[in-house]
Amino acid sequence: MASITKEVEKELIPFVRLYKDGSIERLGSSPYVPPSPQDPETGVSSQDITISQDPSISARLYLPKLNQTHNQKLSILVYFHGGGFCIESAFSSDHQRYLNSLVSQAQVVAVSVEYRLAPEHLLPIAYEDSWAALQWVASHSVDDDGVHKEQWLTSHGDFKRVFLGGDSAGANIVHNIAIRAGVEMLHGGVKILGAFLTHPFFWGLKPIGSEYTAEREKGLGYSIWKLVYPSAPGGIDNPMINPFGPGAPSLAGLGCSRLLVTVSEKDKLRDRGILYYNAVRESEWKGEAELVEVEGEGHAFQILNCGTENAINLIKRLASFILK
Repeated sequence: MASITKEVEKELIPFVRLYKDGSIERLGSSPYVPPSPQDPETGVSSQDITISQDPSISARLYLPKLNQTHNQKLSILVYFHGGGFCIESAFSSDHQRYLNSLVSQAQVVAVSVEYRLAPEHLLPIAYEDSWAALQWVASHSVDDDGVHKEQWLTSHGDFKRVFLGGDSAGANIVHNIAIRAGVEMLHGGVKILGAFLTHPFFWGLKPIGSEYTAEREKGLGYSIWKLVYPSAPGGIDNPMINPFGPGAPSLAGLGCSRLLVTVSEKDKLRDRGILYYNAVRESEWKGEAELVEVEGEGHAFQILNCGTENAINLIKRLASFILK
């Protein structure tokens, strides 16, 4: 029997391939792994939960090995994975390994959000899912007997120490959620203490620094944004991808008190990350901003090569930011 070859309508290497029959093949995602009652290397426990059934939003929760009483209070990290808004997952093996290490060292309760992906669910859906997840976390700070609460959050979460974190597209989400938190209240009046952005995915039509200039509209950053948010007002200069573009809200409005931006020497997004850090510092934002640059490394190395010396050191630096 002859094999049937599906016709490709569009592909974006190394992310996704779209077929004319409507099916989608994700090319760059790491494999799914189940949660662990106790990770043998770190002692971290994880479980999968449903935040919302309609729309469908879920998460993987992490709890470090407790070294005091069962009522020990810990900082809370709401984490958003990377993957260009179209691949990867809160349930992927690379993010599981990375967050086990970070949760163990930072002694933090983590909520890794499974937001819906493009192109089936185009932006701004991922931003809305992420905001809903943060509001769900904040709702655990309020006594409400009629609503189911996750025990790890109610028993161990310190709602005066809530952090946001993300890598690449997830770091982009962190920025946009922090901007929204500067103008909209979270349940229970919860405030975001700190946010870290590792290798944030920002872009724009006009090149900066060492960014390539030739055929810019055919480049990967432009192509990803066009795939995941084709109707974005302003296109590649929409404020959600270009925080320095026309009409972008003032960075002084970031709704957190502390900020850590990390970049890598060989990452094509490096210059945008540094520009973002400098722009925050030059704004009238009243918080404390830090920048970390890792030499000799590329994009998302701390997740893709989690066991290397540079990755271990960066995770340790992120943990110290939370523990401070």
